[in-house]
Amino acid sequence: MKYLVDINGERITVELEGAHATVDGARHDVSLTHVAGTPVRLVRVGEQVHRVVARRGASRGLWQLDVDGTRVEAEALDERLRAIKDLTAASAAASGPAPLLAPMPGLVVRVAVSVGDTVSVGQGLVMIEAMKMENELRATAPGVVTAVRAKAGEAVNKGAVLVELGPHPA
Repeated sequence: MKYLVDINGERITVELEGAHATVDGARHDVSLTHVAGTPVRLVRVGEQVHRVVARRGASRGLWQLDVDGTRVEAEALDERLRAIKDLTAASAAASGPAPLLAPMPGLVVRVAVSVGDTVSVGQGLVMIEAMKMENELRATAPGVVTAVRAKAGEAVNKGAVLVELGPHPA
């Protein structure tokens, strides 16, 4: 089984195969022995033996390890979970004010904001009429209006940028 392990900001690749572990390309003979009646495990890597106490962290794959008396925080995930977590982190990092896009073709009835306005989550920005129904388009994140691309009375296509938002001032 292949794991990607993050320790102190460094990513290490560990592949376990029976009594062998390949760590960043270097193959080692390994073994794990539980010390009866204690949380202690003895980990042998080659000729070295380490005393390890492992405690689960707050989420899947997080571990607090005491290795020979030194505390280390580690996250060990298999390749699939690591890829999912990295993709999730990348999309979370990209969150924030996003441009307001037309969800469907329609006619802009009203624009309720101007450049420089500070908006909050859920605030109505643009009213658009589509299929004889008016739809109020709202802000999904707080921010500041940096550009207004829509004008009342203008027909817009699906996906058209109506309002651009920048980060909320700190």
